[in-house]
Amino acid sequence: MLYELIGIVRPGNLAEVKEIVLTAGQLILQQKGVIRGISNWGVFLLPKATSVHQMRHHSGHYFAMRFDASAATQEAVRNMLALDPRMIRHASVKLGDGKLTTMSRFGAPTWSS
Repeated sequence: MLYELIGIVRPGNLAEVKEIVLTAGQLILQQKGVIRGISNWGVFLLPKATSVHQMRHHSGHYFAMRFDASAATQEAVRNMLALDPRMIRHASVKLGDGKLTTMSRFGAPTWSS
């Protein structure tokens, strides 16, 4: 199945974002998944202040990743991100119905300014 993961990492250090994306990508590839695209959206204000891991955040570094993987792999990625103290929020959604003709219409994740 094709999934899109949107993550928000605490701002301030781009190396942390790269490390989290690399770890998630390695987990997907180890489980025989395929990464379709990664997009760095940058730092934005959160819709409302959020307290996570005993810290209060007002902004976050957003990224998006599209990948093909099994449901078990997607669940493993979500669990790994939930345990990482650098993550503020993450969400993943299934795109399409799993048929090749539907999935071919989805391109790389983009952000329109």
